[in-house]
Amino acid sequence: MSSANRFLSRFSSQHLSFQNLMKTSGLAFCIFTGLLGSTLQADDSPSATLALTFRPVQKDVDYELVDKADHEKCKVEVEREGKSSGWVVYGPEGQVLRRFQDTNADNVVDQWRYYNRGYEIYRDIDSNFNNKVDQSRWLNIAGTRWGIDQNEDGKIDQWKIISAEEVTREAVQAMAAGDARRLSLVVINKADIAALGIQPEFANKILANVANLPATMKARVGQSKSINEKTKWLRFDSSMLMPYSIPADEGKANQDLFVYENVMAIIETEGTTGFMQMGEVIKIGNTWKLTQIPSPIEGDTLQVSDGGVLMQPKLASNRAAMTTESEVNPETRKLLTELQQLDGNAPTPQSSAEELARYNSKRVEVLRGLLAKSKTEQERTQWLRQMIDGLAAAVQTGKYSAGGTQLASIETDLKKQRPDSELIPYTTYRRLLADYSVKLHDSATDSGKSAELQKWWVEQLKSFVTTYPKSTDSGDALLQLAIFEEFSGEVDKAKIWYEKLVINHPATDAGRRAKGAQKRLNMVGKTFTLNGTGIDGKPVDTAAYRGKVFLVIFWATWCQPCTEDLPQIKALYEKYRAKGFEIVGVNLDSQKAGIAPYITQHGNNWRHLAEPRGLEGRTAIEFGIISVPTMFLVDQQGKAISNSTSVEDLKEQLPKLLK
Repeated sequence: MSSANRFLSRFSSQHLSFQNLMKTSGLAFCIFTGLLGSTLQADDSPSATLALTFRPVQKDVDYELVDKADHEKCKVEVEREGKSSGWVVYGPEGQVLRRFQDTNADNVVDQWRYYNRGYEIYRDIDSNFNNKVDQSRWLNIAGTRWGIDQNEDGKIDQWKIISAEEVTREAVQAMAAGDARRLSLVVINKADIAALGIQPEFANKILANVANLPATMKARVGQSKSINEKTKWLRFDSSMLMPYSIPADEGKANQDLFVYENVMAIIETEGTTGFMQMGEVIKIGNTWKLTQIPSPIEGDTLQVSDGGVLMQPKLASNRAAMTTESEVNPETRKLLTELQQLDGNAPTPQSSAEELARYNSKRVEVLRGLLAKSKTEQERTQWLRQMIDGLAAAVQTGKYSAGGTQLASIETDLKKQRPDSELIPYTTYRRLLADYSVKLHDSATDSGKSAELQKWWVEQLKSFVTTYPKSTDSGDALLQLAIFEEFSGEVDKAKIWYEKLVINHPATDAGRRAKGAQKRLNMVGKTFTLNGTGIDGKPVDTAAYRGKVFLVIFWATWCQPCTEDLPQIKALYEKYRAKGFEIVGVNLDSQKAGIAPYITQHGNNWRHLAEPRGLEGRTAIEFGIISVPTMFLVDQQGKAISNSTSVEDLKEQLPKLLK
């Protein structure tokens, strides 16, 4: 085996899902590394076709691609400079397309570089040299972003460098994808406020603006008609051409602040241009962050305020009042600092139960202190939500069962002291989830207890949706009930729960999925339509199959039953295709890299729609898909025969339909 092949034979699946490619090329599957030392010669270089199969870890990279027919016009050459060595891939016109570099002379590639029009526009980096990408950089014409992936799972965990413009881009993409975690990375937090030294009177207002980010984001997207998964960021727009500077002696922070005011993002959704209000954007070191949760603007009227929290002018009377407030509330300042320090040293998943217990007990103590010092209902709600969310999350780690008792105590106090508070159902639902988590852990090895637990859980959900039918969490509870009944074969009962969900929570994700489930459960005998973009980028429309019997399969590469059913489905396809039988797949993988190798390996070579958001994508929600595989059978007239077809059903029905 040549040194180039040995180099490629140790290729990391974390960087690119390449296992099937390695198998079909006859190379061992391991880590992309190899012999970059003095023995490597130019004629040992890998083929351009293989080198060009590499893909960036992050999805939104507009790098230069070359048609497969032109791969033979490309070339790969060895490159050395000091301790650095590797390969450079040149395109048909001599332009640089890729570089794969070993920068520390340990014979392992640690940088993967991608180019467009001769510029390096993106770089994946293995900075700790453990064969996993932990940093991603966008360069030159691609921007200034530099993301850190601390746990090396392919997702950015924090931004080392990001511009104000790119912050709005990230925010739009996060809102469109319904990804609260991604949005939180570009929204200011307590640690940022502490780092800037923002005074409490301003800090509290900013923290109130960004409190309960997941629920607020979900609500705003759910109520918007201008943003969905197809929304794209077009441009950054602000009422000023450059950021303002707020000097430290103005009393808003203990250092100079740099702020953009009244920032908008211009967006496009399916050909329609719109706007998203971003508010103030503030500089924190080498990054910029939002000081409020973005809000899609509905209609044609843009309302620009006089400025956010930081850009409001300080009047003399206000200055005196705020100084007095600051003087009488040193305890609040101390508690905020203590909370920030606690969260900065939060336990990891590997921490012991004792460490988790100490952390959560102390955190509850600090939050109770902040709750006692709060002067407005908004502040009290903010700290209570933090306490409730923290306890619920701690219980579900399996290491802090005491959190369930604390949640029950909060629930009891709320019912006594604030009987009309929206926090009562919020707390009740999280207490139920915590109880279920503890019971699930206890019954893991006892099938009898497991059955009893499911019965108990269904009764708890029924009680919750009856008591709090309009609460935000009722939608999730109704969906769980409907899915449970459907999986149990009680389709009529499932339809009742789906209907309640559609009536009470139509604009939520759960409500939209329930509407799709209604469509799926009632489709038999009705004309079936499905269209979208194929994995090859070409349109797919089932109207083209009119006159044939066709099967629609919702599937994923990670679905074991899908793979197990394939040999029999392929056999039926080969047997009946000439008689007018076709198959359309709908792939629900969230990552595209593994789809083509899977199809090559398993031979399911019929047309497939691509649904990059998986079970959260448009097509899956449109039909209320709750598991894979799910199969529909449609006759020659385009009418659905079945909304839940099995392989055995196919064996029985196809001969009758195609005689």
